[in-house]
Amino acid sequence: MANQPTYGAYPRDEQLRGLSGMLAFLTTGMVVAAIYFASEVLVPFALAVLLGFLLMPAVRLLRRLRLGRVTAVGVTVIVAFLAIFAFGAIVAQELSQLDPELPSYEHNIEAKLDSLPKALPIARVSAAMRQLTAAVKRSEAGGAPTASGTGGGGAGAQAAKPLPVEIEQPVPTPLQIAQAVIGPLLQPLATAGLVVVLVVFILLEREELRDRLLRLFGGGDLHRSTEALNEAAQRVSRYLLSQLAVNAVEGVLLGIGLAVIGIPFAALWAILAILLRFIPYLGIVIAALFPLALALAVAPGWSLVLWTILLFIGVETVVANLVEPRLYAGTTGLSSVAVIVAAVFWTWLWGPVGLLLSTPLTACLLVLGRYIPQLRVLDVLLGSEPVLTAEETFYQRLLAGDPEEATDQAEEFARERSIDEFAEEVALPVLARAQADSDSGILSAERREVVREGFAQIIENLGDDWSIETGAATAGEGPETGSIVCVAGRNELDEAAALLLASLLRARGRSVAVIAANGTVMSGGEPRALAEARLVYLSLVSTASPARARHIVRRLRRRAPGARIVTAFWGAGADSFPPEALALTAADAIVTTLAGAIAEIEQQPGGPATPALAAGGEAIRAHAG
Repeated sequence: MANQPTYGAYPRDEQLRGLSGMLAFLTTGMVVAAIYFASEVLVPFALAVLLGFLLMPAVRLLRRLRLGRVTAVGVTVIVAFLAIFAFGAIVAQELSQLDPELPSYEHNIEAKLDSLPKALPIARVSAAMRQLTAAVKRSEAGGAPTASGTGGGGAGAQAAKPLPVEIEQPVPTPLQIAQAVIGPLLQPLATAGLVVVLVVFILLEREELRDRLLRLFGGGDLHRSTEALNEAAQRVSRYLLSQLAVNAVEGVLLGIGLAVIGIPFAALWAILAILLRFIPYLGIVIAALFPLALALAVAPGWSLVLWTILLFIGVETVVANLVEPRLYAGTTGLSSVAVIVAAVFWTWLWGPVGLLLSTPLTACLLVLGRYIPQLRVLDVLLGSEPVLTAEETFYQRLLAGDPEEATDQAEEFARERSIDEFAEEVALPVLARAQADSDSGILSAERREVVREGFAQIIENLGDDWSIETGAATAGEGPETGSIVCVAGRNELDEAAALLLASLLRARGRSVAVIAANGTVMSGGEPRALAEARLVYLSLVSTASPARARHIVRRLRRRAPGARIVTAFWGAGADSFPPEALALTAADAIVTTLAGAIAEIEQQPGGPATPALAAGGEAIRAHAG
């Protein structure tokens, strides 16, 4: 480190990491700016790709029916856009019928507003608006005052009366009429036409485009690049088709329900619900506002409004909890938070179109994060899969001093498998990891104590569940009650492992004493527990050295002369020990797993013989024989 080149006050590697972080930040900012300012080009392209993913399964189906590529694409595109135009025609027809009937609903709206308590803000605002409207009408009916300010007649008054002036607008030409009508529609029509052309091109040249993308971004890793493209296409296609099916189910249910309860133009609101529900979370809320406003207008009471609210809540609850999980649970792989953040981000960039495209675009970014190492951060931030293993999560909860959440994790693990497997596959590896951190100086003695206390609290919380899970035997079976002692070897992590083993033995009906590294009885015993012990476990996470364990074993021999001593090198693995390891420890047996430690009970006099021990004890015991 002394010869490492430096620049200023920081080592070179730290400066390079800071430079790479700044470069990544600037690159991200430039990409976001490019997406924002190039929206007029990128939005039609994104819509076309989205429709291409949606229509691709239909094209493949027609190709399987022996239709040519051009024919299959043409039929698919024509049918798709006819369906879109049919939806638009139905909406336009329903709106044209709705407009003439709106004035007839004014009386019902005013009656409902009058029935509201005067203290409500909406009632006060409504009263103020009605007063303002009445004042405007009176002012228009009264006419303008005379210029003289008097009501007298005569020639003077007539002379002072202002002359009316009327400005006549010239008759617009056909070109001006066409410009006024068609002008605002030019940009949407141009965008729609561009989208249609791009969709046809994407469907016709799918393989060619894929090959070019592979050559451009794949480099030499065709396998990984092909998997990324296939996964992105499958995720987006499955999501869109599943979403369309779910939306159609909900739209049909809402349309039927709205027609039954008496909401006019139920088909219109059903179609809007199908379309708007593509917008995450907010779509169904927006779709509910229109029939709610109509329910407020068409009926004199509040019952229709209440029925409309209950209908939307009931249908959305059923669809979200019963239909959606079956049709597209996990199709995008995005977390719930990622969906919301993505909706906000893309709406900020592209407006309402960005809100519609947010989920498919973010799903593609997630796939890129999974296959491109430089974009791994996207997978971590956006994905729904856990980013920490069960071992890492449990360790983090212990370091954070949160045994309650760690207990919840253990219970959830046990529901899927068992608490014994949790202790073996999660808890012991956590202690081994903590010891490695302690050896490297990362974990202090105070933090080791936090880990030990966390284990003690978790074991206490899981006491009853552990006994039920393992099917506890009757106390007193096997060795005599009080004849098993678990002794911690050197530090707090050894104590935590001893507590863990003792809890497993107690769940099997054994009475076990636990003694700390300093000789203090931690639980389940008296000061003379060692002198009366018949089986002693020496718990060691802090070392895997047989020579270091030998000194502790010799002390235990003096304090427990009639006991069988088993040295437990937790997590070390039976292959870590040479054949002479057992003699070096001066112990009667060596185990490296909880299963091997529990199997030692059966080797006691009066217990059933076990010719082969569990993993971690078999190889060592064979040498001992």
